[in-house]
Amino acid sequence: MKRLFYAFAFSLLLMGVISCDEKPKNDIIITKMPPKTEISKNPLQVGNYSQSRQVEWVGSTYTVEVNRQADTTLTIVKDDNGQRYYDNRITVKIIRKDGSEFFNRAFTKKDFDGYVDALYKKNSVLLGIVLDKADEDNIYMAASVGSPDKSSDEFVPLIVKISRMGVVSISKDTDLDTSNQEPSSDNKTEKRDIEDEDGV
Repeated sequence: MKRLFYAFAFSLLLMGVISCDEKPKNDIIITKMPPKTEISKNPLQVGNYSQSRQVEWVGSTYTVEVNRQADTTLTIVKDDNGQRYYDNRITVKIIRKDGSEFFNRAFTKKDFDGYVDALYKKNSVLLGIVLDKADEDNIYMAASVGSPDKSSDEFVPLIVKISRMGVVSISKDTDLDTSNQEPSSDNKTEKRDIEDEDGV
């Protein structure tokens, strides 16, 4: 009788251990699909803006005006989602204290071709140009060419230097390089001088 009791108890214990080891299987995996990005049929604009700042330079006060406008005549670019965007044309004016113009020039992405690789350039726009600083001989502007998608942080930082004779030099800003491409030694030292007829 005891043997029968122990055998019964052992079988109950064994069944309990087995049932504890077995975990319920759930073959259903529920995942949330990322929201589908709606693509506009019409090209979008990065956004137009105007900015005016004063700077002390060569013994006087100058006003630097920057105006960015979407330009429908430029090549339309696409972001990573296939959304089309208009590229920008940015006009930079430097005005003397008496109201006369020292410098007036419109920039497009083409002006920065030598500093952006071909693949990146195809899907980017001229994002902005902004006054940075001035020294005894030059005014320095920070410029950027990059993705038109506002959620992207991909851009190539550039420097636009305007001399007191109105000569423009463009170089890649290697101190703030956020592009995926490592700048080559040629890009670090290369500068493009663009002659301008205006002078101080």
